[in-house]
This record gives sequence, structure tokens and C-alpha cells, in this order.
Amino acid sequence: MEEELNNRELKALVSLLDDEDRQIVNQVEEKIISLGNEVIPYLERHWEQNFNPTTQRRIEDLIHTLQFDELKSKLVNWREDGNHDLLEGMWLVASYQYPDLEFSYLKQEIEQLFYEVWLDFKQDIHPFDQVKILNNVMFTKKKFTANTKNFHAPGNSMINVVLETKRGNPISLCVVYMLLAQKLNLPVYGVNLPNLFILTYKAEELQFYINVFNRGLIFSKADIENYINQLNLNPIDSYFEPCSNLDIIKRVFRNLIISFEKLGEHHKVDEMKKLLYAVSNEPEGLL
Repeated sequence: MEEELNNRELKALVSLLDDEDRQIVNQVEEKIISLGNEVIPYLERHWEQNFNPTTQRRIEDLIHTLQFDELKSKLVNWREDGNHDLLEGMWLVASYQYPDLEFSYLKQEIEQLFYEVWLDFKQDIHPFDQVKILNNVMFTKKKFTANTKNFHAPGNSMINVVLETKRGNPISLCVVYMLLAQKLNLPVYGVNLPNLFILTYKAEELQFYINVFNRGLIFSKADIENYINQLNLNPIDSYFEPCSNLDIIKRVFRNLIISFEKLGEHHKVDEMKKLLYAVSNEPEGLL
């Protein structure tokens, strides 16, 4: 009986979205948003049954607001959890554009890639050769590649799109590579270089770097020093040492801010900034 009453109340509320009085519509929207994500299926059904374009657009905006608020909450929980699972973080990023994306789907895709690397992998060979095996699977067998033709496309930062198209930007390709390497128990981590994201293999007795955007090219600390000099920057520790998974997710959001700015989608730029603040735990304006 209570559920029937709720449905009746919802039906009455949603029907008021047709009202021409903007003040009434605003009050209705606030009430619906206060009910939380549980109302989304009902809103979706009402959208299908309603043929008023204005009402449909209002329903679409309501659904987006509810999903966006939930995403912000999930990002805060991810940040505060402390575990900072990288795949989960990338899933949350992609959920902005693909709210129905299942985390289990991404896990399955990574597991399948891992299995193909594992078939060729050898534990008792030099790390350079282990990297070459990983390179061969990713770039020759699976044909992952840099999306240089459409570098700033938002899809380059969405891991589900990258796994599907096999194209990405430096950081998204590095994320896929790093997830596979770490499942193989290789000490491979992200490095936050200016204008380029790379990986480092860092063990007690050996450290070198991997440019995933250039098909897994192996290079040295001296190469990074030359790169920094060319940019007329002073070398700092963070250009050579592993960064955190939290740093990676923050950089992905910064990339998306640039992507949407170039597309002129200013509303999405503002939302990306809010998500960046949520995951950074910094007051707006300080990032």
C-alpha cells in the first residue's frame, strides 16, 4: 500500500513538470531530487510515456542531476576509503558519460587481457624482456594504439571506450598497461610528467621508464632529464617517482576539463571541476 501511495505521489509530482509556471516546476524538481536515485526508474518510464519535448528535457535533466549527485558521493567514498582501487576509480570517471556501465564488465575485460598476457609471460627473465612480452600483447596482438588523430576526445579518458576501441591518450593507455603489469606482480607505477603520463618499473635494484603512448618504449632517467630541460623546467622528484592512484584519477579529470573546453561544452566543464573537487577534497577554486 505504501509503495502504491509513493507511486501515486510520484505520478502527481512528475505530472507537474508540464506546468508553465517555472516556480512550480522548480519546487517539483527540488522535491524529486530530494527523493534520491530510487526514483530514476520511474522517471525513465514517465519519459517514455510523455510526448511533451519540454517535459522530456526536464526529466532528462532531473535524471542527470540525480546520477551526478550519486557519482560525486561515490567519488568521495572512493577517496576516503584509502584503498584507491585504480580500476574502480576509472569506472567512476566513465560513469559520468556512461551511468549504466557495470564495474563487473570492466573487470571481465581486464581479466581477459590479463589471461592473454599471462599465456606468454615468463617470471624468470629480465624485466626488459617481461616488458617486451607485455608490449607485444598490447600493441601487436591486441592492437592498442595512441589516438593521435583525435587526441582531445573525451572518450580517450573513458576506460570502457579505450578497451572497446583500443585507442586512448597517454594516461588511459598507461592505466590499462599498469593494471595488467601489477596483476603480473610487476612493480610498475604511474609517473606524472608535464604534458605526458608515463610508467616506471621500480624495484630495489632496478628502475627504468616505459612510454606506453609510444608502444611501450623503454627509456632512462637521463631521457626524462633531457625532456624536462627541453621544457625549460626544473627537475623535481615527482617527475621521476611513482605517483598515487588518486593522482592518476585527478589528472584524468583535468584532461576531461580540457577535452570539454575544446568542445565548447561549458556545462560539462563545470561538472568535471566539481567532480575533481570531490575527489581532491579541496575547496573549489584552489585546484
